[in-house]
Amino acid sequence: MKRILTIAGSDSGGGAGIQADLKAITLLGGYGMSVLTALTAQNTMGVQEVHEVPASFVERQIDAVLSDIGADAIKTGMLANAEIIGAVAGKIKQYRVTKVVVDPVMVAKGGASLLQREAEETLIRKLIPLAFVATPNLHEAAVLTGRKVGSIDGMKKAARRIYEMGSKSVVVKGGHLKGDAIDILYDGHIYEEIKSPRIETRNTHGTGCTFASAMATLIARGEALPDAVRKAKTFVTLAIQSGLPLGKGTGPTNPFAYVLREMERYRVIQELKKAFELAKKENVGHLVPEVSSNLGYALPGAEGIEDVAAFPGRIVRFKDTVVSFGDPEFGASRHIAKMIMTVMSFHPGNETQMNIRK
Repeated sequence: MKRILTIAGSDSGGGAGIQADLKAITLLGGYGMSVLTALTAQNTMGVQEVHEVPASFVERQIDAVLSDIGADAIKTGMLANAEIIGAVAGKIKQYRVTKVVVDPVMVAKGGASLLQREAEETLIRKLIPLAFVATPNLHEAAVLTGRKVGSIDGMKKAARRIYEMGSKSVVVKGGHLKGDAIDILYDGHIYEEIKSPRIETRNTHGTGCTFASAMATLIARGEALPDAVRKAKTFVTLAIQSGLPLGKGTGPTNPFAYVLREMERYRVIQELKKAFELAKKENVGHLVPEVSSNLGYALPGAEGIEDVAAFPGRIVRFKDTVVSFGDPEFGASRHIAKMIMTVMSFHPGNETQMNIRK
C-alpha cells in the first residue's frame, strides 16, 4: 500500500482540507497520513475563523511521520503563512520526497482568504520549485503569475509561467470558465486539454483538495502523470455528480461515488456473464447473424466506450448454441458501445443491447 502524506488545514465541516484529502486517499487504496497546518471553524456557509499551527509544530509532525513511516507522495494544501511554507519546503528537501503535488490553496469557496499575502512570494520561491505537479485554479494561477486568467489561451500561458518557476509540470484547473470543465496539463513540452462535462450544482466544496489528493495517490501508485490527471478528474467529477446537499450553503462533494461506480462496474460484468450463460443454455445460436454478435451493457450515464462492457472478439454461433472468446470487459467493443450510447441519448434507461438475426 502506497503512503501519501497530506500537509494542509483542517475543515471542521468535513468537506475540504485534511478531511477531504484522507477520504480520497483511502478510497483510492492509499495509506493516508496528515500534518495539520491550521484549524478552521468552517461550514458550508464559509470560514468563520482560522487558528494557525506554529511552524515548529508543523515541522515536528512532518519529522514524526517521515522519519518513521515515510511517504511515496506528498500533497500540500492550505499552508497559511510564509513561516509554515518555508518549514514545509525545508522538510521536503530534507527527506528528499520527489513526488509532491502542490495545491496552492489561497481562497476558500466562500471567498475567505486562506493564505496571507506576504506568503505568496514564499510559496513561489520555495515550494513551487519542489512540485512534481502544481494544481492552481484560475484565481490561484492569476495570483501566481500576476496576470488575469480567463480563457484557455490564458490558462496555457499561466501553466508555462508556473512551469518556468520550477514546477516540473502544471495543471491549471478551468472549472470557473463557462462551458465544459477543461483543465490544462503542461509538462514543459506539450499542452493537453482534459475535459469533462460541466455539472450544474452548488455542492462543490472540496473539489480542489479531492482532485489534488487523488492525483497524489495515483502518482504514488505509479500512474504516468497524464493518466493520473485524467483519473483524478474522473474521480472528482463523480464526486461532484453525487454532491451532498448538506448545510445551508455550498455542500461537499461525495468521493464515495467512485466506489459506488466501481461496484456498479462489477455488477454489470456479472449480469453480462449470467445473460451469456442463459443464452448458451437456451440454444439461441440461430439468432446470431453471419457477421457474429455481441452483447453490451452500459453504466448509467455512460459517457464513452470505456463505460460500456461487452465481449471481446464478439459472440459466435457454434451449432445450436453460442460461444465467446473471453469474459466481458469494459471498452471491449466500440461497435456495440456506440449503438447503446446512441439509444441512451434518447432513452437513458436502455443500457443493454444485443445484435441478433432478423
